[in-house]
Parts: sequence; structure tokens; C-alpha cells
Amino acid sequence: MAGLIRSVAAALLLLSMTGFGFAANKVIIILDASGSMWAQIDGKPKLEIARESLRTVLQSVPADDEIGFMAYGHRTKGSCDDIELIVPPQAGSASAISSAADSMKFLGKTPLTAAVKQAAEALKYTEDKATVVLITDGLETCGGDPCALGKELKESGVDFTADVVGFGLTADEGKQIACLAENTGGKYIQASDEKALQEALVETVTAPAPTPAPSPAPAPEPAKPEFNFTPSVVMAEGGPEISDNSNAWEIYKANADGSRGDQVMTEYGELKTNLEPGDYIVVGRVDEARSEQKIKIEAGKTYSPLFTLNAGTLVIHPHASQGSEISGEARVDFAYPGGSTTHYGDAKATVPAGEQKVKVQIGAGTVTETVQLAAGQTVEKDIVVGVGHAVLNAYYTAGGDKADNSGIGFEVVKAKKKIDGSRESVEHSYGPDSKFWLPPDDYVALTTLDLAVIEQPFSIKAGDNQDIKVALDAGVLAMSAPGAYSIEVLSSKKDIEGKRKSLGLTYGDSWQQAIPAGDYVVVRHMSAEGQEKELPVTIKAGERTEITVQ
Repeated sequence: MAGLIRSVAAALLLLSMTGFGFAANKVIIILDASGSMWAQIDGKPKLEIARESLRTVLQSVPADDEIGFMAYGHRTKGSCDDIELIVPPQAGSASAISSAADSMKFLGKTPLTAAVKQAAEALKYTEDKATVVLITDGLETCGGDPCALGKELKESGVDFTADVVGFGLTADEGKQIACLAENTGGKYIQASDEKALQEALVETVTAPAPTPAPSPAPAPEPAKPEFNFTPSVVMAEGGPEISDNSNAWEIYKANADGSRGDQVMTEYGELKTNLEPGDYIVVGRVDEARSEQKIKIEAGKTYSPLFTLNAGTLVIHPHASQGSEISGEARVDFAYPGGSTTHYGDAKATVPAGEQKVKVQIGAGTVTETVQLAAGQTVEKDIVVGVGHAVLNAYYTAGGDKADNSGIGFEVVKAKKKIDGSRESVEHSYGPDSKFWLPPDDYVALTTLDLAVIEQPFSIKAGDNQDIKVALDAGVLAMSAPGAYSIEVLSSKKDIEGKRKSLGLTYGDSWQQAIPAGDYVVVRHMSAEGQEKELPVTIKAGERTEITVQ
């Protein structure tokens, strides 16, 4: 535990002295104060580690540095708007920031994208050089897109940089927010392992040692390489090296039996590092494609292995119908040799070379195509599912009021009945403006609102965009029976045995239901054994009827 505290403190301290953090004219530190910070590492909450690290580092910050402090999730549970600039950027703010962190609650959500945006605006990033340092132990939970924000801030800012410290994140989680730093020219450091964090900081931010004065003695020995491990990765044998930071590296200690041991580090993009002598397993990957090698590091030697992914890239543009826009509602499933992955909307995936099965689903429509993908190849393909769009709404009567009720149920079934008389169910939805994507066919919309049930036939063609209005031919019956044990609605007509059909029953003395137009009998039950009183009622379509059974 003490080691991890020291490593996080060292990270922030180095940030204060180098180009990664506080070297900018003005800096705002953003601290994640979400509820997940109560999680413990070796018996101590992460929030306490963060507080101690801030206090230690801020004591070493020069008095004239203008440092601000922002937090999110520290005041309100479940709110995506709980973001506050607690200490504006100013010189001599160390004590104020430490006090704010010590008294802070940790209980909310993680609106990290909005927080970084607000910090940039507070620093007037479109007018001055600005740096934001985000310390987070979780991913965005409020719908923000940190990758897109990074690009926006970099393009519109004078000299804006966002640096991100992933506190206790997994490698896959880190990848989802590393782009915020990378898209602004900043750095992402994963503080999940003490040694890995220290090495990353030394490699990235420590100023090189001063060169000794030249000696009049014989020529000095050649300078030793700065790093002993600099791997590279290609999509296909003989292809160009990947240099767009889309790749990642995972390094593990190798066990005696050749299996993976403890993870040493995860790095995105170009990797230049120093590994201690020993046996390692190194994985180079891009998206779903990966290549693994066993590497033995010996003292005094350098290694630059090449990793060949034997992979290609598929770009799928899904369309609901011919000539329509790319569908953001599409689900795209890639099945490749050795695995599968799912994307949504306009989809791009790097996968192992070979036969690829691509399934595109929009609503109830599905299309599957097979694509042969060679190593190093990029295949871009438009796939048309061939569906139409229908929006269903229910009305109490044709031309009357819309039934704006979340309890409305729509079930779309095929119009053609099976041999046993049933129909195949296609999709369900609830509430007004229910949307369906459907393959061309004849359908029936089974619409239910309380006691009102109606069937509405309709047909769909590819490319259709229909607004289907279902007339329930119903009204609303509001019943009151003071002191009643239960209220029951019966049909007005009796059967051959003199009994009425029960249409609905509720316990209590009041009840409101949508019900088909017609004649009914409302029964008040004063107890479970009897004591009934009946009252006839007539319901008109599109009208509200209120009755009281005394």
C-alpha cells in the first residue's frame, strides 16, 4: 500500500516539475470524487490515497505556479451535473486545495468529459496556453465522449493539453480514456502498478541528466541506448509499421512453465521502455488482432522485435434500405477466425485475416454476408438490411385524443397465421411513439391499454416510413366505491347460466381503466364473502366516465 501511495505521489510530483503537468502557465487538477473512490487497495480507500498524494505533491509546487482544483461527484448522488471548480487557478493555492480534498465527500457519478470541458473553459483555453490534469478511477458514466472532446479542445484551443492518470483502471478501461490525452498531445499514465507507473514517468517526463564536460582524454565511449526494448508492429508481413497510436502493448512476466505471470505494463501507441533482465511474454494488438512473443532480456543488450498481426480491417456501413443514410441503430456482429466482436452504427474492426461473417441487424431485420479478408487489407462495404420503419400510436377513437400512456403495449405479429391459428411474434414495445424496423411483410399490431385490446393490420415495404394510428374505440372509466373491499367490472349481458363475464378486478375503493366502448356493470364488494352492490354504466369511445358506487 505504501508503495502505491508513493508512486501516485511521485507521479503528481513529477507532473509539477515537467512538461506532463504543471509546466503550463495555468493548470487545473480534476479529482474523481465518485462513489467508486471508496473502493480499497490493501485495506485503505483510494480516496485517502489520493488525498495524501495531493497533500505531499502540493508542498513541492513553486509558490508562483497558478494551480486550480476541480472535482465531480462530491455533492450529489446520481447527478451528471455535479461538477465544481472549488479552487480557481491562482498562485499559492496548495493549502486551499489540500483542505478542499480533505473535506470532500465521495458519492456521485463520473461526468469526466463535461468536467474537462468546464476546466478548459475556466482556463480560457481558446485565448491562453492551458493544461488539465485528470485523475480518475472510473470511466465516463454520463454519456460524454472523451475521445471526441479531446479532438475538439485541441483544434479550438491555443495550446491545450489534457493529461490523464488512470487510478486503478484495467488495461481495457484505460484504452477508453487514453484517447482524451492522446488527442490533445498529452499523456495517459496507468497507475495500476507501482513499478510500471514509475518507469512510465521516468521515460516520459524526467529531464535527461546533464552531459559531462568533454574530457581531453581519448574519445569517449559511444552513448548507451536510452531504452533497451523498442518493439514495432505491422498488420501483414512486409507491411508498414503501425504508427497511428491505434495499437497497444501488454507485457507480462513469464512463469517457469512459459505461462503468463504478473502484468508489468500496458502501453498504447509507440513503446520505448527499459525492462529488467528476465523472461517476458509480450502481446502486440490492434482491436481484435494480436500477436504474442516470448522475449528474454539480458543485461546490456537492446531488443527491437517485430510483431506481425496477420490481420486486416473491415469497415461496414449499415443501411436500413437502399439509398438511406447510415443507420446509427444497427448492430454489427463480426465473426472472425478465433472469435467475434459486436459494434453499433458505422462499424470498423481490425480482425485476424481469413473468412469473416458479418451480420447486420436493424430492428427485426437481419442480413449476413461473408467477406474474405487478406492480411494488411482494408475492406469497406455498404450492407443494406432492407427494412421499413413504422411508428405506432394508439387513439381512444379515430380522430380523437392520443393515448399518451406509458402502459400502452404494442406487439407486432405476422399477419399470416400458423397451422394452429397462432401468429409469429416479431417485436414488442411500450408507450406512445413506439418505433419498429421491420422486413417487408404483412403484419398485425396487437395493441393493449388496460382492458382495451385491438388488432390493427398493416403492411411494410423496404424504405417505408409509416405513422400508424391505432383506434382503440375505447373510453376511460373512473370508478369510486367508498369503503369497498374490491371493485369489479362485468359484462352487461348474462350468459345462458345467468352469469356475467368478469373483465377486471382491483382491490381497494377506486380504479381507473381504459375500456372498450359499450355497456358494463360495476360491482362493489364490501368483503371477500359478499355484500355486493351493482351499478350499470355505459362507456363511449373517446370520453371519460366517472361513477361512484355507494
